[in-house]
Amino acid sequence: MRIISGIYKSRRFDVPRSFKARPTTDFAKENLFNVLTNRIDFEDGIIALDLFAGTGSISVELVSRGCDQVIAVEKDRDHYAFICKIMRELKTDKCIPIRADVFKFIQTNKSQYDFIFADPPYELKNLNTIPDLIFNQNMLKESGLFILEHGKQDNFEEHPHFIEKRVYGSVNFSFFE
Repeated sequence: MRIISGIYKSRRFDVPRSFKARPTTDFAKENLFNVLTNRIDFEDGIIALDLFAGTGSISVELVSRGCDQVIAVEKDRDHYAFICKIMRELKTDKCIPIRADVFKFIQTNKSQYDFIFADPPYELKNLNTIPDLIFNQNMLKESGLFILEHGKQDNFEEHPHFIEKRVYGSVNFSFFE
């Protein structure tokens, strides 16, 4: 796992082979952040939420680019521990890993975020409910952006908050406001 840009640019972390998580590819991550850089000034007090954080790749990238705070929600014990380990190695307190079920976290959440990223397992049964849950809980600030990574079989274009879809290789991102 490589950090693309920011204060930790080019740092690498070896993800254990035993991990079930499918990290967002460097190609997709780099292209996604090229688009985001034109939409979000990460150094402008941004509070971000990374749901289904997995290896923490997106969380680390957000911290590296200057987010004030990143909440990384991951259910798996080993993945959570790996995210905590990375943040200790980087000596940063900008990321707060939370070990929790994402759906339970959303139900009890009372905060709003400037940027929300969700990368659930593509085969997740409730994947198509995630945008509604986010907006029903009022988790996104008025000018915020929510991105959902998903498989090519999923389509969110009819969702009232959908704004665009981007595809990088085999990775699909739907953008919502």
